[in-house]
Amino acid sequence: MPNYVRLRTLTTEETEEIRRLTASRKAPVRLVQRASLIALMLDDPTIPASRAALEVGFKQAGSGMDWVRRFNEEGVAGLADKPRPGRPRTHDERVRSRLISLALQKPESVGYPFALWTLERLQTAFKEREGLHLSDSTIWTWLDEEGLKWKRQQSWFQDPEKHDPQFVEKRGPSSRLT
Repeated sequence: MPNYVRLRTLTTEETEEIRRLTASRKAPVRLVQRASLIALMLDDPTIPASRAALEVGFKQAGSGMDWVRRFNEEGVAGLADKPRPGRPRTHDERVRSRLISLALQKPESVGYPFALWTLERLQTAFKEREGLHLSDSTIWTWLDEEGLKWKRQQSWFQDPEKHDPQFVEKRGPSSRLT
């Protein structure tokens, strides 16, 4: 016989908070999804937690039972994310979005005398504007996660003699004086 998890009886305050979270547009998405799971089980007490989890968008049915158990033990506070291990972020999303915004602009349009960003130029410009130094790896990672890729300059034009030893003879005189 399958293992069913039943939703305990909620207080009026808990019911109101679950309804508020379900309709929220500013609460974290995962919290709203978990509150929707509880609200669905509150509206239809016969629905199993696993099926309710799939209906509100969980990828695995078993996670519905876990969240109902946690709600039964801890209440509405049990639906929030627990702290995760690891070092906290050094920079918040506002810093990241300002860097991406700067990288998407042409340097000439923001007052710089060059046409393309290099990593060093972008890093220097961000430090001048925001007063914050970002490491090379941070900038690379953030730009990569946004889908931005560095374009490489064409090297064939920089040193033509290196690629074709007869370049000078083929080219001819570079000016009328020579």
